Amino acid sequence: MPSFSKIMLLAGAFAFGPLPALGQSLSEGFDAAQSGDYATALENFEPLAEQGNAAAQLSLGILYSTGNGVPQNYSMAVEWYKKAAEQGDANAQFNLGTMYDNGEGVPQNHFKAIEWYRKAAEQGDADAQFNLAIIYVKGKGVPQNDSKAVEWYRKAAEQGVVKAQLNLGTMYNTGRGVSRNPVMAYVASNLAAAQGNEKARRNRDVIANSLSSDQLAEGQRMSSEWRVGTPLPYLKDFNTWP
Repeated sequence: MPSFSKIMLLAGAFAFGPLPALGQSLSEGFDAAQSGDYATALENFEPLAEQGNAAAQLSLGILYSTGNGVPQNYSMAVEWYKKAAEQGDANAQFNLGTMYDNGEGVPQNHFKAIEWYRKAAEQGDADAQFNLAIIYVKGKGVPQNDSKAVEWYRKAAEQGVVKAQLNLGTMYNTGRGVSRNPVMAYVASNLAAAQGNEKARRNRDVIANSLSSDQLAEGQRMSSEWRVGTPLPYLKDFNTWP
């Protein structure tokens, strides 16, 4: 089954300060792509990409991945993603990882997928962090390792990725890769449920029935006080608390 993946929106994918001539061309390309004028977007991105501009290279990769403005060509998408990824662009690194993970434009290669996901994940890309967790759960290209999966789920969950919060809650509830902790399972599930995930809501309600009233109150407090982008709260040992 294909991995979770994303295609970055061309418009708004990059932030600009004062725009020099090069930036203005990029800005015009993004504006054109946003309006659906992919021919104009291509005219702006292509020369900049050839000059080595990573943002333009990523954008060309997206055009070839989606077939907007050019015939869809995964091999060309890989080529441009790689050029941007090698310059350290985290979005390109993530997208290149998905191409290797799914075998699009290149032979499927989980080792290469992990390499590029890790580069993006270490730059804070939440989707790459989530994909790494999935890889460790399944043991695709690496030894199966639940504790590593928990580590990456947690990083993605702290950035608000709902599926990471859901899966982290399951790991805490079952004790996979981490000491079993229903209070933390409740917290993670509650965060995902608050984003509208129905499975998380059902999991949260089942977990709540296993907690004492004090533990439930603490789990509710912890999840209500948490904010995206901050470390998840942690209750070390629910068995001895309170």
